[in-house]
Amino acid sequence: MKIALVGCGEVGACYAQAWIAAGHDVFAVCELRQDPEMQARVGSVGAALHASPGPWLAEADLVVSAVFGYAAQTVAAEALPHMGPHALYADFTTASAADMRAAAAIAAEHGVPFADVAIMGAIALLGAKTPLLIAGTGADAAVNFAVSCDIPARAIEGQAGDAVQLKLLRSIMTKGMESLAVECLVAAEKLGLRSALYEVLGDIDRTPLTTFIDSFVRSHVLHAPRRLAEVRESREQLVEAGLEPLVLDGVERLFARTSAGIDAARASQGGAPLELVDTVEARLAWLTPLAEKHA
Repeated sequence: MKIALVGCGEVGACYAQAWIAAGHDVFAVCELRQDPEMQARVGSVGAALHASPGPWLAEADLVVSAVFGYAAQTVAAEALPHMGPHALYADFTTASAADMRAAAAIAAEHGVPFADVAIMGAIALLGAKTPLLIAGTGADAAVNFAVSCDIPARAIEGQAGDAVQLKLLRSIMTKGMESLAVECLVAAEKLGLRSALYEVLGDIDRTPLTTFIDSFVRSHVLHAPRRLAEVRESREQLVEAGLEPLVLDGVERLFARTSAGIDAARASQGGAPLELVDTVEARLAWLTPLAEKHA
């Protein structure tokens, strides 16, 4: 395969090495950066360096966009008119689903298969072994190519934008956990309790993550008011330690919102306890209207 890479940052450089190791030809790189460091990076893979998309893209069997997500649609609009009808366009960016679908629509206008490629993890940890989730008209072709390069990948049904939507939903969990870990461990370290904290968190290791988070959702509707008091105590402990709570401020707001919803539901029922079927679906159906933004 002759591959043209648009964007040669951490993601682009990582996958370029994997493609070359599998015997493919990364013949050209498009980068806004034209400094000596970038010239050396591109030269190390034997590619020509271009400052913008152009007719040279007609040589490519595969064009990969690995730019910042906000530029995904613009790059697609600039690159796709130059591509041949045999080629595949793969967007590795973390664009919004709307921008990904707009880029896919441009590809459709030019008769080019489009792959929405979501990197489901941190390549800093796993490199090109990080799993890929792929959607769009070019999903099957992109999966076959990735697997042939020993890169784990699978296609999902649906349109372009669906893969990146799943990635961004996953990011709510992972980036939320990351921020909680930072806030919690900084406090534990300052209080001299980090080692002991790891011990009391051990029970979490024994429960599958999806089971664990489902249990949170199911119990949240029942216990939010009591847990709100605990969140406030936790927040106060951070303040007393001379730390600024950021994540817990948001946690407190969420628990307060649910508690207010429970109080309103009880008041509408003459003070009777809130009764909901004990399933994740039923609890989410009750919680969703509380979370919806109203003008």
